[in-house]
Amino acid sequence: MNFLETAVSIFIGSFLLVYLTIPKIIGVVEYKRLMDDPNSRSSHKDRTPTLGGVAFYFTLIFAFFFIKNWQVSNEVIYIIPGLTILFIVGLKDDLVVLSPGSKLIAQTLAIAFVLANNSFVIESLNGFLNIYEIPYFLYLVIAGFLMLTIINSYNLIDGIDGLASIVGIVIMVIYTTIFYLSEEYFFALLSITMNACLMAFFGFNISSDKKIFMGDTGSLIVGFIISVLTLKFLALKPDSYEGLPFLLENAPLIAISILIVPLFDTARVFTIRIANKRGPFSPDRNHVHHVLIDFWGLSHKQASFIIGCFNILFVVLFIILGSKAKNLGMVIMLVSVVILLGYIFFKYNYNFTTLKQKIRLKRKIDSIKKKTEASSKQKKKND
Repeated sequence: MNFLETAVSIFIGSFLLVYLTIPKIIGVVEYKRLMDDPNSRSSHKDRTPTLGGVAFYFTLIFAFFFIKNWQVSNEVIYIIPGLTILFIVGLKDDLVVLSPGSKLIAQTLAIAFVLANNSFVIESLNGFLNIYEIPYFLYLVIAGFLMLTIINSYNLIDGIDGLASIVGIVIMVIYTTIFYLSEEYFFALLSITMNACLMAFFGFNISSDKKIFMGDTGSLIVGFIISVLTLKFLALKPDSYEGLPFLLENAPLIAISILIVPLFDTARVFTIRIANKRGPFSPDRNHVHHVLIDFWGLSHKQASFIIGCFNILFVVLFIILGSKAKNLGMVIMLVSVVILLGYIFFKYNYNFTTLKQKIRLKRKIDSIKKKTEASSKQKKKND
């Protein structure tokens, strides 16, 4: 089969596999009473099935069998062990909560398998900030930190219905395009497979009667695949960039723009927690999506849609700028946007206790308004 036929087949097959499997997972989770119980930080009110990421794992394993012939450097052999480690850790974390340290050790081990493959080695930044050559030991440090950041950033944005799916779909569509144009067909097919999984899952995630969460099982798997794709994108050889619509030296900034939502949100949340003298991984409701819901009154779907649209617009803007502007101008643009976003969202710098008080006050005000409106309507009817 040619690439197009393979892409269509793998998309349909992956979509159907996830779509048909998730109801079975929901049934088992409900029968075994493994559902996620809401707490004071939760954005949902009812007990909800989790473990949706289980469908992602075996769909990817099946897909690897059909797309393995498109790889160049046996990348599958290096990806599957890391994927399996994170699947097991995520599954255990969904059933029995693990400490951040335990998850970090597992993530580091999973990443080590990927870094062992030479096709992911970043040898040069191709002139970005005048950096051309990167020593191997420095590559290991940069790549390891990059993958850890991406995995945990994606895990942290999985806080409301549809958000992780929409952001993941946007990222996968962009990487599918990039790897197709650069003729890295294995990674284009990997992006398509992950995209099909997320699209099939999305309908259940926003459903009112068949809802399920991807859980850490899913978010760690998706974050790992995104980190692998990002590392491969930065490791592309100069010849591969000829078909791409931006300058070679702007690739690192394009990668940041693709991941702007999870990276910005994580940086913002960690800064607020540290400023409040708390651990960076301590739970709260300081995420951007929580701000949109708690203070701007948006629904889960509306907040997810707005954040997804912002991600698309940001990437398109940077690709357009990256086709002509030098990386110094791009860096200035990126810093300016981050400062603007920081100004908009950092005014919602609050600790958890203050947040609960504000939410309660807002609910009381809304309740009083509704009662007032109802009484005024009743008076008009009586008159």
